[in-house]
Amino acid sequence: MAEATDTETHKKMADEMNQADLTSETETGQQQMVELQPLLSSQPSDPSHNHFQQQQHLYASPFTSVTVGDEVTIDIRKVIQNCGDALLLQDLCIFKVPITLRYLNEEAYTPQFVSIGPFHYGNERLQEMERHKPVLFKIFTQRAKSSLDDLVCLVKDLESRVRASYSETINLTRQQLVKLTLMDAGFVIELFLMNYMRHGVQRDAKLSQPWLYESLFEDLLLLENQLPFFVIEELFNKAFHFQVLRGIFPSFLKLMYEYFGQLNKQQLEPNPDVKIKHFTDLLRLFYLQGNMSERHVSQEDKRHLLYNANALHEAGIQFKVCESKCLLDLKFSGHILEIPQIAVDDNTELLFRNMIALEQCHYPYDMYISDYATVLDCLIDTYKDVDLLIHKKIVLHSLGDNLTVASLFNGLGKNVLEFNFNSDYFEMNQSLNDYCEDLWNKMKATLRHDYCNTPWHTLASIAGIILLVLTIVQTICSVLQVVLKK
Repeated sequence: MAEATDTETHKKMADEMNQADLTSETETGQQQMVELQPLLSSQPSDPSHNHFQQQQHLYASPFTSVTVGDEVTIDIRKVIQNCGDALLLQDLCIFKVPITLRYLNEEAYTPQFVSIGPFHYGNERLQEMERHKPVLFKIFTQRAKSSLDDLVCLVKDLESRVRASYSETINLTRQQLVKLTLMDAGFVIELFLMNYMRHGVQRDAKLSQPWLYESLFEDLLLLENQLPFFVIEELFNKAFHFQVLRGIFPSFLKLMYEYFGQLNKQQLEPNPDVKIKHFTDLLRLFYLQGNMSERHVSQEDKRHLLYNANALHEAGIQFKVCESKCLLDLKFSGHILEIPQIAVDDNTELLFRNMIALEQCHYPYDMYISDYATVLDCLIDTYKDVDLLIHKKIVLHSLGDNLTVASLFNGLGKNVLEFNFNSDYFEMNQSLNDYCEDLWNKMKATLRHDYCNTPWHTLASIAGIILLVLTIVQTICSVLQVVLKK
């Protein structure tokens, strides 16, 4: 009995305490609302505002002064504080490849052995080379005439510009991005120095393997696998200032040109006045002509699609190898189409796809590489067009069969958006099409296609023409004999 009495007493005391807490919280909430009342009453009095006030009161908790509107404001402020700075257009130059291009050939845009920059950082497949980077960075710091602290301070000062160079949000802290940039830049510099000083310099046994060296070369040209050029160059200048002054090392620009020299078919000289964004940008520069033609926005279909190579050939167009070292230097004069020789190998698609992706993202109104790919796509419809271009020594390839070459060029222009077209190519395409559509040229094309497409057909056609002429002559002679007798 005593236990029951104690239980009732405890229950009664708990209820009284809960009631007291609830009363206290209610009074506090009411007091806070009273404090807010002068602020609310100071707002302009109009129907819409009064309605807004009513909505605030409806959604306000009796136990807190924070409304839904206040919570949204707080959330937005947090988002703004955490989003970082806006992208600086003057530095933005390294992009994720658009998904519409990437899915066509994922491997052409993805590094196979080394990650440079933040986009592919942490990729499990690339960890072997990631573990080797400190080895090269150690050699770099031993060779440098500046202390590690000075090098770190330099990259720290450039960190905001480095971050602004990328199109995507970099989910790395400032410290992490500085470390990544320093390691990757040191790796690239040592790789270039190994190439420059082939003899008399410490060689890295791992990177000296020819197959790996070639694979790293390809990885360094991928659009998503880049560091901004300015940070590598400034780090090199800081580390090797005295060596450059004494002529022990060339400038970083010259080192870079020598490393990628096999792609410099025009043998362009390093020019400090040309602002290079990164290595993919340098690759594109190697392909451009010295004075590119003026471009203009299309008022019609400025691509003015071409007939394929065989159709042009049948219409009387002669194909000739152009002596120009610039791959984009296509010319049409009279009835001769001059095209620079192009060597197609296993790397061709990778190089073109990354240059085209760069133009899509960074040079939408200067898409010279994309225009060239469009012209070749028009000229090459099937393997028969490749046969013709190989016969004319315009195309050389090591891909196994001509169908693969045709598929390569047919795929480069897929999902590529064009805003204008190279004026020189437009005029050339128009002239070629006009030539093919000329009535006399059409008749000659029909004659070649129907009666002279093989040596035997040609001989048969010639024999037929001779027989026809003889028949006509015989007929005329017979008519003349009859007329003369009369």
